[in-house]
Amino acid sequence: MRLRVFSGTANVPLAEAVAGHLGLEPGGRVLEHFPDGEMRVQIREDVRGDDVYLVQPTGPPAGEHLLELLLLADACRRAGAARLTGVVPYFGYARQDHRTHGGEPLGARLVAELMQAARLDRVVAVDLHTPAIEGCFALPVEHLTAVALLADAVRAVPRPEAVIVSPDLGAVKLAERYAALLGVPVAIVHKARVSATEVSVRGLVGDVRGRRPIVIDDMISTGGTIAAAVGAVLDAGAVPEVAVVATHALLVGPAAERLARLPIRRLVATDSLNLDLPAGVPVERVSIAPLLADAIRRLHAGAPLAQPDGPR
Repeated sequence: MRLRVFSGTANVPLAEAVAGHLGLEPGGRVLEHFPDGEMRVQIREDVRGDDVYLVQPTGPPAGEHLLELLLLADACRRAGAARLTGVVPYFGYARQDHRTHGGEPLGARLVAELMQAARLDRVVAVDLHTPAIEGCFALPVEHLTAVALLADAVRAVPRPEAVIVSPDLGAVKLAERYAALLGVPVAIVHKARVSATEVSVRGLVGDVRGRRPIVIDDMISTGGTIAAAVGAVLDAGAVPEVAVVATHALLVGPAAERLARLPIRRLVATDSLNLDLPAGVPVERVSIAPLLADAIRRLHAGAPLAQPDGPR
């Protein structure tokens, strides 16, 4: 089978970089809108019998980018693709993996079922919000992690007396992996969510006094969790020279204003999303194109994936 890579519109530069690492050009396709707003998708190349990989994070606007992925998948399947893999670096609706109140949907489960309905054979994702999301899928999920790449970027600029800070209990295992790679201790912030954009801190476990905090998370959305964690460690005596590290940088809503008020010296994230970031929020980008290209190359060859760290 020939190896083919196609891109949606969500992150064309990443798809082009992935294809470049594989010695390929992204496949030709048409993605546009009819006058009534409906999406028009057309594959412009012969994919009959091919092993096709569709690179499309489902970040903002999540619904639009998800539908685009589903239509691309259907177009490829109807054009005769033999095997079809969705490469979804950022998986939208990941935070809807459980219900906290009656009357709520299981958004992550529904999105997984839609991907299956589009007849994808496999999904490749990077640092899912929670490992439980894999259980939403009836098809195989290859869960990659960018932690080693991000840790290398942090290590390149030494921070004496550093401490890894987990901004909530859900990120503790992730923090432990960063700490093991960087050889520094861990502190844990206990938070409670007040609303979709506001959190409060209930406590801090670990010694941060006189240390330079590195706050880690899988994603930064509105910045509420990061702001609460930074405030907690500064109140506990941490040095006001903060680094923030996350795989996915959405930085939506009040994120720019919140982060601008904090003593953040570095904000490091991957290029899993291709969003127009707010002014005044300098983000150091670490490319996951080599990680995705290696996974695609191994999947195409039927070889095991190289993931010594493993996702949290």
